[in-house]
Amino acid sequence: TGTMRSLRFISATALVSHPQVAQQSLDSVAHNLYPLLFKASYLLEQAALIRALLARWPLEEFRLSALLGPGSEAAEDLRDRTCRACLEACVQGLADHVLRAGGPRRLRVADLTGVRDVQVQRCPCGRALGRWGRTELLARTCCQLQGEAPAARRPVRVVADLFVTDGNFEVVVRALGPAGPAPLRVHCVSFRADSLGPSQLSQVLRLAGPGELRRLEVVHNVRLHAGHVQELLAEVRFPQLASLTLPARAFDAPPAGTRSPGGEDPLLSSIARELSRMSRLTELSVAFSTLTGKIPKLLGPLRTPLRTLDLANCSLNHTDMAFLADCAHATCLEVLDLSGHNLFSLFPSTFSRLLSRAARTLRVLTVEECGIEDRHVGMLTLALSPCHELRELRFLGNPLSAQALRRLFVALCELGKLGTVEFPVPKDCYPEGTAYPQDELAMSKFDQQKYDAIAEDLRAVLLRAGRADVQVCTPLFGSFDPDIQETSNELGAFLLRAFKAALENFSRALEQMQ
Repeated sequence: TGTMRSLRFISATALVSHPQVAQQSLDSVAHNLYPLLFKASYLLEQAALIRALLARWPLEEFRLSALLGPGSEAAEDLRDRTCRACLEACVQGLADHVLRAGGPRRLRVADLTGVRDVQVQRCPCGRALGRWGRTELLARTCCQLQGEAPAARRPVRVVADLFVTDGNFEVVVRALGPAGPAPLRVHCVSFRADSLGPSQLSQVLRLAGPGELRRLEVVHNVRLHAGHVQELLAEVRFPQLASLTLPARAFDAPPAGTRSPGGEDPLLSSIARELSRMSRLTELSVAFSTLTGKIPKLLGPLRTPLRTLDLANCSLNHTDMAFLADCAHATCLEVLDLSGHNLFSLFPSTFSRLLSRAARTLRVLTVEECGIEDRHVGMLTLALSPCHELRELRFLGNPLSAQALRRLFVALCELGKLGTVEFPVPKDCYPEGTAYPQDELAMSKFDQQKYDAIAEDLRAVLLRAGRADVQVCTPLFGSFDPDIQETSNELGAFLLRAFKAALENFSRALEQMQ
């Protein structure tokens, strides 16, 4: 992180370090110094001063990402500090601002997006407020303010990323659909849903302003089938959507679904038609949906080339892979996940052709649990050789020996922009005859000492080639996911309820049979 600071920012930091003096001086501070004072207050975690600054904010816009990002006055990038004390103070300050009596109010837009959730907080308190917590805080504050502020005043437009689960659903719905005047009006640009029913999802999305939504993630414990997806896309409409993630099995037929006499899938055709209407769609994730033979129908009608495509564990066949290798999307792909497919056993030449066509743009490639064995390393090396823009390569869960990994690492040294490699535990570290793909228990039972020695040898390969810049690791159970981390207790309870309901249904079925 850079530490260059202007004299003005140094002065602002000195003033902020005496928060009581700073608060008493705010009314006499020039308006163009408020952004500097805010960043200095955030840096030093002066929550009371942040709240006071927001309450008096004299400018038309408050954009959190721009204020915390690197700038000409202060090079520090504070956007990965989702500090609980500071973010709570921001929202409390906004509430104070709209309730403040007297004088015209200039603030029109408060944009709270653009902060990044990370595993280790760098703020002094070390306590983070994740996306779910930020959503609930903002929603509760909006609900508390409804009907309190003078109705004649123009509401402040609050731009936010929302994360909604069953645990905060009710308060978010009240915040998004106020019955009367609301001094803070939430405008959602990014929406993540988990642990919701299909009707809850539809209700909250309609309130969230789908016309402005740019990113929609429907994940994990939202049980959708193709009928729900078709209905959602056809009835709610998302004209600005650039990124769409659907949960596992989202393309399964409804329980009473029927195909047309010609074998056509009318729901898939309708979903593809709705996706084709999204003229800005560049990111699509449909992992863990069975899409055998359906990729041409799904992706063919799209009007814009995809830059991100996640087809992990979608049971693709030759028709699907041939379409991917030859379609217009291939030459624009920046992020590609084909995990869970036996790429070199089933589609060696097609996969190589796909990488060849994507080589100029591909930055992130994930091929986990793809049955890549020692005998495939030569083909993998050749397929990767033109990918000079590649920055991240993930190939966990493949049965590769230490010797094969070493050969691969020698080849990876030639990819000049490569910065991150996630490699599997070498099969030498497991008992002989270990089956792949592995379950979590089998995956964790390996010789740690042997692994450490092999990993050290692989790092030495990089060092000798002058590639100390490449970070290598083996995250056995996946990378850090801040959203799952934050809501793990609620997700666990949701899964228990689902399991209990399944058992009850099973018991009823047994009783009826008797």
